[in-house]
Amino acid sequence: MPLDFDSARLSNPFLTPEHEEWRLQLRRFIDKEITPYANDWDEAGKIPDELWPKAADVGIFSVGYPEAYGGLSEGLDLWYGHIVQEELAKIGVGGITAALSVHGISLPSVLKFAAEQIRQEVGPAVLSGQKRISLAVTEPGAGSDVAQLTTTAKSDGDYYIVNGSKTFITGGMYANWYSTAVRTGDKGAKGVSVILIPADLEGVSRTPLDKKQGWWASDTATIYFDNVKVPKKYLLGVENKGFKVIMNNFNLERLGLIVNMEAYSRVCLEEAVEWAQQRKTFGKCLSEHQVIRHKIADMKQRINATQAYLQNCTYQLEQGNPNVGDIAMLKVQASQTMEFCAREAMQILGGIGYMRGSKVERLYREVRVNAIGGGSEEIMRDLATRQYEV
Repeated sequence: MPLDFDSARLSNPFLTPEHEEWRLQLRRFIDKEITPYANDWDEAGKIPDELWPKAADVGIFSVGYPEAYGGLSEGLDLWYGHIVQEELAKIGVGGITAALSVHGISLPSVLKFAAEQIRQEVGPAVLSGQKRISLAVTEPGAGSDVAQLTTTAKSDGDYYIVNGSKTFITGGMYANWYSTAVRTGDKGAKGVSVILIPADLEGVSRTPLDKKQGWWASDTATIYFDNVKVPKKYLLGVENKGFKVIMNNFNLERLGLIVNMEAYSRVCLEEAVEWAQQRKTFGKCLSEHQVIRHKIADMKQRINATQAYLQNCTYQLEQGNPNVGDIAMLKVQASQTMEFCAREAMQILGGIGYMRGSKVERLYREVRVNAIGGGSEEIMRDLATRQYEV
């Protein structure tokens, strides 16, 4: 019998029957509305616009957000959001997960730091699937080093005049707003602000980055700001204190990526086991060869370790005591686990795993964006050592 996706999941003492009912509700929707079409959408490089309100209706966008803005936060812990990411990852198409989750890296800061008028304008529209929002921080000349960004916002009465560009912006082609890091003051981190820029303002333009290694179903863009006149009511937080806004959501963003990577690793394991039990070589199933069994054991060992570490980091965050260093190291572990499992699954599947349309082939290509996005492995290691003063 093939390995069941759920049996590959380490027992989690924090999950309740309510969590599992939530999982089943999501799975029914995903199995009906997404999985049958996922490969075609990935090849086409776009998800149908009508999927967003459907996903909103089942609650995919709403977990963890205040009810005042259309969210589902009352009585729900972090595991409900983790389950959303796990079930999306089960599809095995990273671009779909990225597209349907991109609001999670920008909307939290809007709902925490924006004026109430702006929260009411943006929150319900995004959580209902009617509009979209993206985070615009990375520039052609400044990636993870936010303090070096050069996009400027000059004060002009009740407006900011924004000039510059952003690139590698997930969801950028169809976003209605950009949470944009800009320079309003002197050089360095102390001169950075974050402004929410409506995409329909005069002077905003965008071009697609569609020659990507992976995440094809998720649009990626370069955004240009040419003398864009933005009302100051769209400032998030305090002028020149934008670094705090940018850092606000990093722990949850990285945990979301970690959950994805751990779940993608389990997809690779499941695909490998199923194939090994069906494929015969030298008169017996692949799964009866010791070298293949050892690969499967090594995959499961690394997945179990990542799951246990994730449970610990999530518990700490739930208790209001997040360990930034551990989350950084866990992200590295999760990306290395995904890379190992994708490689070993590819070896087990052989030629069939090399063909387009295979989950393993796709995830093998998508390892790198997971290892870079949200903070590269190198930056995560450096962050961890600084936290522990090594």
